[in-house]
Amino acid sequence: MPESGTSPPIQGLQALLLQERESFLRFLRARGAGDAAEDILQDTWLRLATAQTSPVAEPRNYLFRALNNVMHDRYRSAQRARRRDGEWIEINTNDAEASDAPLPDRALAAREALAQAEAVLRAEGERVLDIFRLFRIEGLGQRAIAEHLGLSLSTVEKDLQKAYRALIRLKETQDAE
Repeated sequence: MPESGTSPPIQGLQALLLQERESFLRFLRARGAGDAAEDILQDTWLRLATAQTSPVAEPRNYLFRALNNVMHDRYRSAQRARRRDGEWIEINTNDAEASDAPLPDRALAAREALAQAEAVLRAEGERVLDIFRLFRIEGLGQRAIAEHLGLSLSTVEKDLQKAYRALIRLKETQDAE
């Protein structure tokens, strides 16, 4: 509102706005303005300062209506801004361009790590590699793998242990580098 000593004496609607300030703030908060009540009061003050109004028969009612209008203007403006921002995001975010694929350098590193793991498992024997793939990648249980390959459950368990030991050794050598 006005700074002391920088403006002419306040009169009319602006004077009433200052006199009844607390009741106007309560009115705005009751209507849902919340923390913006002070800003709405300030906006109304500024509009009154530049408005060319003729004498008003019910100045208090006029101010309530003006405050309500300013509050609705701010609400509609905020809605338009949210809608505009949402549309901008929608336009500038194309799902066709979005990809879950890793970046090229990470994809290359992953392919290299997979090739190393496969080589280490193959060195343990093709059967170890096949059992590991069926168990970890295909998701078959150990008993189902044993039946599928015509092996004993104990053989499947031992081959999985070989695979895990080989992968642990690989990880340790990679960590050491």
